[in-house]
Amino acid sequence: MACCVLQITGLIFGGVGMVGTLAATVMPQWRVSAYIDGNIVVFETIWEGLWMDCISQLGIRLQCKFYDSVLALPPPLEAFRALMCIAVVLSIISFLMAIVGVKYTHRTKEDAQGISIFILAAGVAFLLTGILVLIPVSWTGGSIIHDFYDPKVPVPLKRELGAALYVGWVSTALLIAAGAMYCSFWCWADTSSKSRKCYYVGIMFEHSQKKNLTILQE
Repeated sequence: MACCVLQITGLIFGGVGMVGTLAATVMPQWRVSAYIDGNIVVFETIWEGLWMDCISQLGIRLQCKFYDSVLALPPPLEAFRALMCIAVVLSIISFLMAIVGVKYTHRTKEDAQGISIFILAAGVAFLLTGILVLIPVSWTGGSIIHDFYDPKVPVPLKRELGAALYVGWVSTALLIAAGAMYCSFWCWADTSSKSRKCYYVGIMFEHSQKKNLTILQE
């Protein structure tokens, strides 16, 4: 029963992490304009994402524009795009493998070794996806904080942490938790499989000894 709960919880965490990874990839709120002047009235809010820039005017009108040239983008932004796209694809594959692993577990409870193939693959994939998401999100957050406190950076160019970064961090935590759950279940399944094999070998060895003693006595 505990193993089923662990698998279902890991599946839920992995599914939410998959949706969060996709959301963080497409959201434009990676960098948000910072207002640190004395001016209280602010008419525009600037959002900078992986794919587009957006300007929100008084929270009513929103204008977004995709980046014109891919080759003209900074190398870190191109790398972040690639990492997040790979993370999205890998999260979907991980979630599908987790579904197969859960179904296979309920159908063949006796074959723990066969179960562990899907479970281990899903766990490792979830962990790898979490790491892929963590790299661009943390790198972007660190650069934003560094530029914010750097006196050499002009005030209009200072940015704050956007909502997409928080979504990415939460998704990373959920994906790593799901991967840890499935890897721990794989360790349990592999250990139980080995213990059963040792148990069966011990019974067969004891039975053969009794048979040999019976033959000698006769």
